[in-house]
This record gives sequence, C-alpha cells and structure tokens, in this order.
Amino acid sequence: MIIVIDGINQDKFKDVLDEMFKLRARVFGDRLGWDVNIKDGRERDHFDDLHPAHVVSINNSGDVVGCMRLLQTTGPHMLSDVFHSILDGDAPIRSSQVWEATRFCVDTKKLGRGRGENSVSYVTSEVMIGSFEYAKAAGVLDSIAVIDPVMNRVLQRSGNAPYDYLGTAKPMGKVVAMAALMDCSDERISGIRDYASIEHDVFLSDEEALELCARTKVQEKPGVANFDHQPLNRLEKYFVEQMNSATTKDEVDAVLRLIETLSDRFTPEQKTALLRTPRAFANEA
Repeated sequence: MIIVIDGINQDKFKDVLDEMFKLRARVFGDRLGWDVNIKDGRERDHFDDLHPAHVVSINNSGDVVGCMRLLQTTGPHMLSDVFHSILDGDAPIRSSQVWEATRFCVDTKKLGRGRGENSVSYVTSEVMIGSFEYAKAAGVLDSIAVIDPVMNRVLQRSGNAPYDYLGTAKPMGKVVAMAALMDCSDERISGIRDYASIEHDVFLSDEEALELCARTKVQEKPGVANFDHQPLNRLEKYFVEQMNSATTKDEVDAVLRLIETLSDRFTPEQKTALLRTPRAFANEA
C-alpha cells in the first residue's frame, strides 16, 4: 500500500517519515555501504529539506517496507549537485515535466523472496507504480533515476527498463552510478503492473493511512503488569476492556472511580496494575 508524503501532508506522517529515514540508513549505510549522512540511526540529506514527494510503501502492520524520493529538476537535485560528473560536462536537465527519482530502497529483512504480496519483488513494483502514477497525474513526462548497475538490471527484468541514459557511468565511492531516463507513460505503468500482477489501486488516502497507523499503535501498546502471570479474572478483564474503549479523559476518570469503589475486590498488586496508566491494555484480555 502506497502513501505519498510531501510538503502538504508531511506533518501528519512524522512517524512514517522517521521510519523511512531509519530504513534508508539500514539499506544505504549498513547494507550497501554508501557514503551517506547517518545521524541517530537515520539517513537524510539536505534534499529532504526541499519538500520532495516521498512514495512510501507500508504493509498491513503499518511498517515502512519500501520508499522512493521524487524531486523536481527545476531546483537543486542530486544529478545536478552531487552526481554531475556523470553528465560529462553537459548541463543537467531543468524542466517542470522531468522529476528526479532517488533513494529507492526496500526492507529485505521484513520482505521475502518470490513474487507474493510481502516480497521484495512485489514492493519494488508497487513503489514504481506509485511513483509513476503520482508523477504522471502531476503532469510529469519523464523521470531521471540515479541508479547503480544492480538496480539497472532489476529495472530491465521487471518491465521497467530505462529508454535511455545520460552521460556515462562513473565510480562513486563504493558504487558505480548511472543516470537512467524513464518515461511516465501508461505503457510503462502497464508493463510493471503486468509483471507484478498488480491490478488494484495501490494508493491509500491520507485518512486510510492515518487510521492504519493509529490502529497499529494501539495494538503495540504495552500490556498491564500481571505480577503473578495468571490469567485475568472476569472483573479484571472488564476493567481492561473499559479502559481500552475509553476515548476521553472523563471516560477514563469514570473507570478509575469505579476501580476505587470496588477496590476491596482487588489485591494491592492488581489495583496498582490497573491504575498504573491512564489507559490499560492486557495481552491476556
């Protein structure tokens, strides 16, 4: 599932962006050994401050499993400012109808092999479909991608081969970088969809993405301390369920008052556990 995060909605998805930067650090820094800026376990650069469009793939658990960055070429971008030697002295393309695609990566630890929905191949295609469809809807005709030879082969075998290249491939630290051109056309998008057998709309609305992330956070909340590791009795389960369903401070306070009223029904340890946090959750419930 794809969510596009840009300068308009980025404040809604700070947690998703944070996970995306962590994924980039693991892939580009730890796995690929690129010379990138990593701070506090997150990889980001000054191009991320230019409000690019981040095409992010999240799974059913709300985890970030893939991403790509789209940046307009009318201003600073990596091919003009970082990888300019690839162009062999030619001027970089500057056009509102050409965007640069960089920082593509997928989480190979959370994704498996093969062609299934939770595979590297599937998420790779999903991110590509999301990127091209989003760009095409914005009036973009072509995409420039700074890639390495490995990614070039991935594109060629997945119905997404570049139609041309700019300049010549150049060594960049531990990798070889090349600039590939890809059109944002219906034919290209159809080719990727056919390869991955993806027929449905890959995009989530902001509301759907926020609901998924919120639901995941609730499921990840810590349980109530169960000191003797015994199953909760019916009364304990009732209070846990009431706390779990409380949505306002007044509702929480009402549950707390009821616990106090029936305090003689609980041991001191049970009462402490139920009162420990404003919202109580228990795996045993």
